[in-house]
Amino acid sequence: MSTHTVPASEKFPESVSHFPSLGANVGDPTNDFEKKLGSSENFGLESSLDGQETYKGEPIVTTGADVSRLIVDLRDDGDNPVTYRSLALGTVIAGLGAAVSQIYYFKPVLVTVSTVFLLLLTYTVGEIMANCLPRRSTVEGTRLQFLGPALHVINPGPFQLKEHVVATLIASTAAYGSASVQNFAVQRLFYDTNVGALTAVLATFSTACFGMGLVGILRPLTVYPAEMVYWASLPTVSVFQALHYDTTGNLKRKKLFWGAFTGMFIWEIIPAYIFPLLNGFSIFCLASQKASRRVRDVFTNIFGGAGGNEGLGLLSISLDWQYIGSSYMSLPLIQQMNSWIGYFICYVAVIAIYYSNTWNSKAYPMLSTAIFSSNGSVYEQSAVFGDKWVLNHTALDQIGLPAITGSNAWANLTKNLGIGGLIAHVVLFWGSEVRDAIRTGRDRTQPDIHYQAMLKYKEVPWWWYQLLLLLSFLAGLIVVIKGQTSLPWWSYIVALVVGMFITPFSTILYGRMGNGVSTNQLMKMISGALNPGRPVANLYFSMWSHDVVSTSIGLAGDLKIGQYLKIPPRVMFLTQLWGTILGVAVNYIVMISVVESQREILLDPRGTNVWSGQTLQSLNSNAVTWSLAKELYGPHEPYFIIPLSLLIGAIPTAIQWLVSKRWPVIFGVRTDSIILPIIWNFAYAMSTGVTSMYTTIIIVGIVSQFWLRRYHPGWYKKYNYILGGAFDGGAQVMVFILAFAVFGASGVDRPFPQWAGNPRKGNVDYCNGNGALDG
Repeated sequence: MSTHTVPASEKFPESVSHFPSLGANVGDPTNDFEKKLGSSENFGLESSLDGQETYKGEPIVTTGADVSRLIVDLRDDGDNPVTYRSLALGTVIAGLGAAVSQIYYFKPVLVTVSTVFLLLLTYTVGEIMANCLPRRSTVEGTRLQFLGPALHVINPGPFQLKEHVVATLIASTAAYGSASVQNFAVQRLFYDTNVGALTAVLATFSTACFGMGLVGILRPLTVYPAEMVYWASLPTVSVFQALHYDTTGNLKRKKLFWGAFTGMFIWEIIPAYIFPLLNGFSIFCLASQKASRRVRDVFTNIFGGAGGNEGLGLLSISLDWQYIGSSYMSLPLIQQMNSWIGYFICYVAVIAIYYSNTWNSKAYPMLSTAIFSSNGSVYEQSAVFGDKWVLNHTALDQIGLPAITGSNAWANLTKNLGIGGLIAHVVLFWGSEVRDAIRTGRDRTQPDIHYQAMLKYKEVPWWWYQLLLLLSFLAGLIVVIKGQTSLPWWSYIVALVVGMFITPFSTILYGRMGNGVSTNQLMKMISGALNPGRPVANLYFSMWSHDVVSTSIGLAGDLKIGQYLKIPPRVMFLTQLWGTILGVAVNYIVMISVVESQREILLDPRGTNVWSGQTLQSLNSNAVTWSLAKELYGPHEPYFIIPLSLLIGAIPTAIQWLVSKRWPVIFGVRTDSIILPIIWNFAYAMSTGVTSMYTTIIIVGIVSQFWLRRYHPGWYKKYNYILGGAFDGGAQVMVFILAFAVFGASGVDRPFPQWAGNPRKGNVDYCNGNGALDG
């Protein structure tokens, strides 16, 4: 990085004005809601001469341009990113990153592996290598002087930022290649089919590398602009810079980081293992111990949430950071306020659906992603589809149609609402800015200061990404033709086309707001129409459409980190490619280990507070039900509203856009600050898994993104992201250790002794309705 930083007072209007409406909607986390609450006459806010909002002389971070100027250092030391250390460390820790990521797919809450967790391990080992291994200077002037060149390759000197970044991103890229492996886990659990290693590796490589090629083509739109912040990446960038920039300010940040990391590392063993009641402390649950069975059932459904699929977790408090995460210390407040609306809708909707018995909900658990028979038992799908994975109509007539829980149906409905709203929102609200981003990216005139600082490096030729797309396509085609997929070749091509269409929309939302929308539902709906009666084909169609989208988003975030930290584009290409290849094999091996050791729990509709098959069950239930699209989702069938909601989702956004043209501000709030796809995306948040952390998440968001950012802006820009990264790193290092030491990932389960904070029987939060104490 260049040897200077941009002062906070420096004027940079180009980046702010480049996305005028996006600056109001996305780049400005406060938006008019906060400006109304935080006006200068009420809270002492000020404005500098260049229009920068300040508080007591400290600039307040609001837009993506502010992030570029105030949060991320522009410095570029020109150090070498590709060294023996960066490649060796990246390769080894890629295995760890992929393993941890895969383990979390079998947890009751789907948590992504924090890049901070990976960079800390890389940094520790890198420092040891730099300080302990012999260097060229060690042998100079001795008989071993001829070893000097080799020693210089192994240990070229201090462990520097760019080689640290490359090693870490190899590892984080390996973690992104894991979603596709879930299809093979579903086949093992629900279809008694062990997919061959070669088929699995080719299929996963195809999906991950197709996503990489796609995001490379889209980078002028999804990476280069200042407003494409990828907010969850900011703790990672801050930690990198704090560890390597030896300034007075960074020494204080480093001290805070290691102190918070150590504290969270020690703390995490308490709620995760010793005292799990702290993951879902609920006064209502504790007060229900002597209530009637009916009251306990209601309290468990509404207030219970510490166990998988236990209840909605309303007003529960969680002190387990692995389920809270630093993203809520990073995501702009406007995003979080929209998500809070979604949470409220979810509580109301799920309770109303269940207790009104909509979709016959009372016949099944309140929360579950499994599929059931009409009598409430788990559906016998193997008898209906047989070992050929094709619908047997005679068996279907005998056994009957499957059913899903009301909460699962609601989740599927809101996912479709989110997709319809996403496309409409991007086209209507952000269309002109998207066109500008494409033009400035093509002309290399994008005004972001970090993009401009990268122009001295050679860009990746377009044909590199195009060749990668071609190789990925051919690998997938081989799997479709020769593998155990039951997916026609033409349907495979359709899947890729659909994924390519959705990717830019979802990535734009994610880059600007920190959240995308779930596209899995849409992909399975399309596949059900194209491949009726073929649930396994449905799984693979989704893999080459939805998983391409999710992989692209993750890789785009890493490209942004590379831009912030000045990693040459061609080095980033090779880094992501190597990480993708490494992740393919590791994810497959870990999946087999967990599925074989935890098979019964993964098949249980409820799971435990440690292991859960909710993700696999959801994949399978959607694949099965959408393979019966005509019977379940047709115009006169029980779930017709779900596919219809795809169209319905676009209508409110279109109305909102028209209203915003006539009334830009209503009651002091900009009408375009309401992001309906985000609301829908969070309106099913409590429909599955552990749900006890949402009250804490809201508190964390308010403290960080409102109180600290607005009233302690100096502390916020120096320490907020460092603190979040430290908490993530400490928690996830401990969780990884516990997974293999006591939680059974290695095949041996070692539960903590029973006591009041760790009851052996019933739910750990003492919400023991719905038969939790039976048996």
